[in-house]
Amino acid sequence: MSQIGKQVVDFKVQAFENGNFKEVKKEDVLGKWSVFFFYPADFTFVCPTELEDLANLYGEFKARNCEIYSVSTDTHFVHKAWHDTSNTIKKIKYPMLADPTGVLSRGFDVMIEEAGLAERGTFIVNPEGEIAAYEVVAGNIGRNADELLRRLKALQFVAENPSEVCPAKWNEGSETLKPSIDLVGVI
Repeated sequence: MSQIGKQVVDFKVQAFENGNFKEVKKEDVLGKWSVFFFYPADFTFVCPTELEDLANLYGEFKARNCEIYSVSTDTHFVHKAWHDTSNTIKKIKYPMLADPTGVLSRGFDVMIEEAGLAERGTFIVNPEGEIAAYEVVAGNIGRNADELLRRLKALQFVAENPSEVCPAKWNEGSETLKPSIDLVGVI
C-alpha cells in the first residue's frame, strides 16, 4: 500500500544530538521539510557509511529548510556510545532518534518484526507532515545522500510550482515540463 500522502504517526521519542539527549515529537517536524532515515542498527557496517554521507551534506539539507532524522530501534544511550567510539559517527550533527518501542518503525511501516529492527527506509516528509517520497532498500545496500538531496529539491520545486513537473534526472536549474495536451505523445 502506498505511503504517499500518509500523515506521519504521532510520536514522542528520545534523541541524541550534538552531545545531548533531547525529546523529539511530531510537532517538531511540522512547518519544515524532514527526512526520516531508518537503518537497522548502530555498530554495524553499511549504516555508518550512509550516515556519514548524510552528515557530509547536512548543511545543504538545512539550507533547504529540511531536518534529517536518522532512526534505528537502538536507544539514545546506544547512539551516544556509538558517537563516542566511532570517528565516522562523530561527524553527525543531525538528531539520531531512538525507536526501541518501534513507534516510528511501525508508523512508517519499516519494522522487521521478527528481528526488532528497521528496514533501510528513507522518507521525505513535507511541512504538513505528509510523506511526499520514500524508498525502502535491502539491508545490504547503502543509499546515496546526493540522490536524496536531488529528490528533496525536486519535491520542493513542484510544491512551489504546482503547474510544472520534473523529468528524470532533473537537477535544480534544469528545464521542467508543463503538462498539457500539447505534450501528449511528443516526449
